[in-house]
Amino acid sequence: MPPLVPSPIDVFESGDAALRVVAVSTDTEQNWSTVHRLADWLETCGAEGLHGAVPTYDSVLVEFDALTVSARQVRAFVNLGIRQLGLSGDDGASSRHFDVPVVYGGTFGPDLEAVAELEGISAEEVVRLHATKSYVIRCLGAPAGSPMMDGPDFPVPVPRLKDPRLSVPAGAVSVAGRQAVIAPAVAPGGWQVIGQTPLSLLDLGRDPLVPYRPGDTIRFRPITEREFEARSGTRMEAAS
Repeated sequence: MPPLVPSPIDVFESGDAALRVVAVSTDTEQNWSTVHRLADWLETCGAEGLHGAVPTYDSVLVEFDALTVSARQVRAFVNLGIRQLGLSGDDGASSRHFDVPVVYGGTFGPDLEAVAELEGISAEEVVRLHATKSYVIRCLGAPAGSPMMDGPDFPVPVPRLKDPRLSVPAGAVSVAGRQAVIAPAVAPGGWQVIGQTPLSLLDLGRDPLVPYRPGDTIRFRPITEREFEARSGTRMEAAS
């Protein structure tokens, strides 16, 4: 008899109408790929009673209609999906790249100097580190499909604000912990705002509401306030 292969996932009930599926390998990149590929598969498999699949860094919340399908049946679909993905070798849709212009500091990035002091480096070095690499969008968060990314290579994690702001503008470019994000819409926020992009991320008149998806990449580019004004409200689009 061949040896048993450990399951790459653990599955937990999350209330009466959802399952939380957690990838459990020791490879964080593999875990991220597993949950996002599984979410894509569940969204398109046509299983009756499934409402949706919401992936994060290493888990996916699978929501279902408890009057139509049981948790046991959904668990079986999840395991089927894992087997199908393991056999297909398909990594899903190809990624796209977005160049994001940013004005750093001043009224556009009120926390830039504080972040520099916390990191023990200059504000110019904070900007350089933030704009020196491409970031993979790991998942979409609140509000309104915020692109959640791994953060810059700062010396230490960035703490959140002790007193969150009641209103952070759309386009705010922020960091916290080891993560980076852009705000698609005005909302409260406790992340440290180091800049702002003039691009418009959220479009209520199109589907999907934001132009990016997990797996796409973003790179930030410093610009001047004059460039900001010239590009204010420009729709965010993938680079050609």
